[in-house]
Amino acid sequence: MKILISGGTIVNEGVEHNGYLTIENGLIGEVALGDCPHSPESFDRHIDARDLIVMPGVIDDQVHFRDPGLTHKGDMHTESRAGVAGGVTSFMDMPNTTPPTVTLEALEAKYDHAAETAMSNHAFFFGATADNTHLFERLDPRRICGIKLFMGSSTGGLLVNDNDALDAIFASAPLILAVHCEDEALLRANMAAAKAQYGDDIPPAMHPVIRNSQVCFRSSARAVELAHKHGTRLHILHLSTAAELSLMERKPLDQKQITGEVCMHHLWFSSDDYARKGNLIKWNPAVKEDSDRQALLNALSDGLIDIAATDHAPHTLEEKSRPYLDAPSGAPMLQHSLAVMLEICRRNRLGYSFAADKMAHRVAQLFRIKGRGFLRKGYHADIAIVDPRADITVSSSNILYKCGWSPLEGTRLSHSVTHTIINGRIVYERGSFDESFRGMPLEFDR
Repeated sequence: MKILISGGTIVNEGVEHNGYLTIENGLIGEVALGDCPHSPESFDRHIDARDLIVMPGVIDDQVHFRDPGLTHKGDMHTESRAGVAGGVTSFMDMPNTTPPTVTLEALEAKYDHAAETAMSNHAFFFGATADNTHLFERLDPRRICGIKLFMGSSTGGLLVNDNDALDAIFASAPLILAVHCEDEALLRANMAAAKAQYGDDIPPAMHPVIRNSQVCFRSSARAVELAHKHGTRLHILHLSTAAELSLMERKPLDQKQITGEVCMHHLWFSSDDYARKGNLIKWNPAVKEDSDRQALLNALSDGLIDIAATDHAPHTLEEKSRPYLDAPSGAPMLQHSLAVMLEICRRNRLGYSFAADKMAHRVAQLFRIKGRGFLRKGYHADIAIVDPRADITVSSSNILYKCGWSPLEGTRLSHSVTHTIINGRIVYERGSFDESFRGMPLEFDR
């Protein structure tokens, strides 16, 4: 199919200017600024993008779609579909499912399942354990986005905190090692102190006290130490504290050994929000002080932190409504991640290029994704079109997650996605989906 997108503001590689874009056979053809010389009649489809923003589709490097085994919370189809409605064209899914993705068979089963059910492009992390490092050398670097290591406990049972096991994992990892960093010993000590004070009735506002800045910094510092010892390519997930920024490298992205990611909830919420949101904003690592939130945004803005993601992690509302000790950590954010980032850009006077850079360009560069993340001739046509004047209030009536809720409910966002194009197909258009569409596995230029 030949598609013409004209009249919109093209946002790509630091430029925001009126222009047009053509798509043919799933790939981007022309990307040009200025008036379009083509007749719309010569295309199978013309999208008039006047007053709209045309930008690369979001690539989210950290989602938990709960598939297989935890599909009462979410699954590959429902969550990727919700993401498509929000301009997300590619995702990288984490291994803490049931069974966990810690064998080659489980990894292949995920790829097979995604081919049948995922509505966007996809890749999967392989989970590191104390006894599966011998499998690392059999991972195909052109297909697998990276290896995931839990140095702090979260949903699932993939925690590794034995020093010898950690040393072996860092020494053996041939791909990006993406790490959840929280110090387990300090965390347990803080939890014991909270139980001594509150018994079993710990208020959710204690979450950032139990999982405090020191819990994160101590673990992140240990990960950086191990990465330097073994020459490991380390990517620290969901940075949540100002203290951890001292561990990041102030270098061009292609020269960094240590990179970091910040998630939407750590940019949007602060510890002040526990009073009204409670367990709905219970994440690991915890949402912390407003000063941490601002420091993270500043670090993302100046390139110290490289990319923004969601850590999309649905649970049922019933599960999240339990007392603090029984309520799981994590929440859904994927559908509104781009709208939230664009709202952050508006409030902080950051250009649309900021969102394109942190949610598409740099993700593609960091993971070396082949042919995606930019609006370039010959690249896969993965595109989000956004209306900057169409306010939307997040509510139960427009949430598409299987779990049916969002911590953003009641939030008014100033931008909304009108079209999502994946591999040259219009998969989402103003509330309607191409339900037959299925995404492709991401390829990595390694």
